Amino acid sequence: MRVVLAEDLFLLRDGLVRMLEAYDFEVVAAVESGPELTKALAESEPDVAVVDVRLPPSHTDEGLQCALAARRARPGLPVLVLSQHVEQLYARELLADGNGGIGYLLKDRVFDADQFIDAVRRVAAGGTAMDPQVIQQLLSRRAAEAPLGGLTPREMEVLELMAQGRSNAAIAGQLVVTERAIGKHTSNIFLKLGLPVSDDDNRRVLAVIAYLDQGR
Repeated sequence: MRVVLAEDLFLLRDGLVRMLEAYDFEVVAAVESGPELTKALAESEPDVAVVDVRLPPSHTDEGLQCALAARRARPGLPVLVLSQHVEQLYARELLADGNGGIGYLLKDRVFDADQFIDAVRRVAAGGTAMDPQVIQQLLSRRAAEAPLGGLTPREMEVLELMAQGRSNAAIAGQLVVTERAIGKHTSNIFLKLGLPVSDDDNRRVLAVIAYLDQGR
């Protein structure tokens, strides 16, 4: 699997390259600035891009904007964004086009190899990998608003895990309940949120996140 990596801190960039290669990814480009990222994404046609939000020369949201531009040129390009802090504006912008193959992780997560590699693989496969802290903030911002306020505490737990990109089986395992029980919770969530039930996990996660985001 071909990866383009953009990170301006040399030690972190080098560490991520080594980690990805240890898990049989091919890092076709490892760059440190926005212009280099734009060029690498255009020329390398990677299977997934792992991108720091803040890159030179602006050190604002250059990495994110380069990734979004690349997705416009190549719809559905899988992008996993790394950020030092939870920045909801960036999460909303990444999710805005409604396509799969997206992720938003805090940089602390990259030090857990299994979690980071799982996120890269999930995004590369067209899925979603959202940092739990990002999802918690999106949920808490609207927790008192209808119809989200109509969800039960258990449904809120299930919704948070759904938004992270977890399947019903994975949610059942984490909450130590049956998959059938999670299926019922999922159906209730979609009903209360006015969203159509779908067997497509990626589509349902994006639909839920997009719905929550409309209340900003």
